[in-house]
Amino acid sequence: MSDHKVGTREEWLAAREQLLAREKEHTRLGDELAQQRRELPWVRMETEYRFETVDGTRTLAELFDGRSQLLVYHFMFGPSYEVGCPVCSSIADTVNGVLPHLHARDATMLFVSHAPLDKLRAYKRRMGWGFPWVSDGNSGFNSDCGFSRTEQETREAIAPMLESGVPPVVEHNARTSGTDVVGYLSQGPGFSAFVLDNGVVYQTYSTTARGLEFVMGYYPILDRAPKGRDEGAAAAFWIHRHDEYDEAAGAAASA
Repeated sequence: MSDHKVGTREEWLAAREQLLAREKEHTRLGDELAQQRRELPWVRMETEYRFETVDGTRTLAELFDGRSQLLVYHFMFGPSYEVGCPVCSSIADTVNGVLPHLHARDATMLFVSHAPLDKLRAYKRRMGWGFPWVSDGNSGFNSDCGFSRTEQETREAIAPMLESGVPPVVEHNARTSGTDVVGYLSQGPGFSAFVLDNGVVYQTYSTTARGLEFVMGYYPILDRAPKGRDEGAAAAFWIHRHDEYDEAAGAAASA
């Protein structure tokens, strides 16, 4: 940072005004994209999915919990995992505190994973989260939404990657989740939105990959810090579960 350009207050204000004009353009474009999302056609959910919850088995419609909108984060935690994906865990930290505000706008938000409910509950207790977290069990919900597949399907899908070499970050996340690469990649992260209209559930939206940055609340904050995300070649390696940063710092110092 020592080589960064230094200017006068007047120069800074002039440059800031130019940036502000572009930031306003970005905001208006974001408003337009949000409108396009809302205008997507709805797709009727034909399958009667059933989920394992702390209150017993529930249908997709029952997960709305009396509201008309349901927002679902597909959390990477498969049957072979010992603990949840560290990146998905960082997203859960972000969402955990906003639930009352979502409820005030007629929206229920919860997390769904393919792992057994007992594993999810144990990890949730460790992390101190309060949001609803359900297992889709054998319902096929995560699979039908495109975020879960069998290990055989995964092995076939990632065969070229296994032959050419698994990216280090994938190996890292698999290891820190207590599973192997195939088991880890049998799950995928995602966000889905649903509406309950006259007793019928419709899917209205879905996204994954970098489309999930809106629930990674630390990134837009870091984007406004002097050093930005400051990830470099260590992108995604730096993210740890919130109770592991001291341990990670100690390991880095002793390396």
